[in-house]
Amino acid sequence: MARILLVDDEESIIDFISYNLEKHGHAVEVARDGMQAAGMASSGSYDLVILDIMLPDIDGFEVLKRLRTGSDVPVLMLSALDTVPDKVLGLELGADDYLAKPFSVRELQARVKALLRRAAPTSREQALHSGPLRLDVNRHRCEVDGHAVELTSKEFELLHYLMLNQGIALSRARVMEVVWGIDTPGSDRTIDSHVKTLRKKLRDAGLRDPIETLRGVGYRFTDEAHIQAPQSQQ
Repeated sequence: MARILLVDDEESIIDFISYNLEKHGHAVEVARDGMQAAGMASSGSYDLVILDIMLPDIDGFEVLKRLRTGSDVPVLMLSALDTVPDKVLGLELGADDYLAKPFSVRELQARVKALLRRAAPTSREQALHSGPLRLDVNRHRCEVDGHAVELTSKEFELLHYLMLNQGIALSRARVMEVVWGIDTPGSDRTIDSHVKTLRKKLRDAGLRDPIETLRGVGYRFTDEAHIQAPQSQQ
């Protein structure tokens, strides 16, 4: 169970988010304006802050700036304005993710789950595991069944992000934003080529491909990786 601070002034949004997060066992506390949010965030210990940009007094960007002076709590920004400048500003000020209104229950739950997983104590994150696949973040080492797999820096970052969001569908645009940086020029081919080489290296190490291609969407890391069964001799 996580303790979550929700900052929004729309009752319908408050009710929607609170209901769907509390249903999954989280404790949700609500602030309806920026000043109240800043006070609650500074005096309380929260696992996640869900912060709307448009508030009746100071806006969400100002709340985020104040919050980041003394806290590294994960922040999920909400906005009805799904524009690149808003996303860039939020990320530059220290937001961890950005969700445009309107959004679905599944998308909300997936984003919350991913942020809480990333911030889990000391899985900040010494090692990630999936079957025989082990990713040691501190040592920047990838292993399959105890054997090292040599990855480039970007391949490692890509695998790290996919494993952090295990089971969650990730769009190519989202992967590009997180792994390459939102201002980095690139195309789907950049991501696809890195996924292709990463898959080959994992297969060469004996792993059955754990990266699922979602046609028209992007990629998803499956719930568990497995060693490939040996090929039968003809």
